[in-house]
Amino acid sequence: MSKAQDPFYIVKEEIQDSIDKLQASFHQWERVPPGTGEQVNLTKDLLANCESIEWQVDELDKAISVASRDPSWYGINEVELESRRRWTTNARIQVADVKKAVVAGKENDNSASAIRRELMRLPNSQQPDISDHYSAKDNDDFIASESDRQMLLIKQQDEELDELSASVQRIGGVGLTIHEELIAQEKILDELGTEMDSTKNRLDFVQKKMAIVMKKAGAKGQIMIIIFLLVLFIILFILVFFT
Repeated sequence: MSKAQDPFYIVKEEIQDSIDKLQASFHQWERVPPGTGEQVNLTKDLLANCESIEWQVDELDKAISVASRDPSWYGINEVELESRRRWTTNARIQVADVKKAVVAGKENDNSASAIRRELMRLPNSQQPDISDHYSAKDNDDFIASESDRQMLLIKQQDEELDELSASVQRIGGVGLTIHEELIAQEKILDELGTEMDSTKNRLDFVQKKMAIVMKKAGAKGQIMIIIFLLVLFIILFILVFFT
């Protein structure tokens, strides 16, 4: 089976594409100022995508485990199995690194938010007066800018979720195809076993008949039968190889 037709490589390509998008979103997350609404939304999306990719890698590991029970049946060898295991391990590491960094950033943001809440509880005389730094127009511009950015981020998240949903559906379809193929192969094996049993019974019947004939024929008859079969074999050999 070529790589283009192998379900493993089809699913691998889907997962690798998801990992590439995850890393691109992670780099965007790193550039976003901490504590903003955009970073909060990106954090949620990154953690959700990490969970989804980890599930897909788990399913791929299960398929590799099934194939390892009888590699020759699936047209692969131990070297190919080891290569596939290394790839899933590497994929797990990439996703785990992103997840670890995002979780750490989220915890830091929570700590900073707690500090800000404590500052807000202080009396007005102890809080820094920031009203002199922003005018009403600056506030309106800031709110409008944040609103536009949030709308753009929501649209981007919707597109990514649509792509993720399509990817999961394709993986499910590939898994269903593999399941149906295994059922069909199991049916073929059952039919082959039935035919072998039938053939064995026929051979046993013929052997018993031959034993009866040889017994009835006696020693002289057995010699005649052997000579007849030998002549017949020679004639067939000549017909096959010299005509």
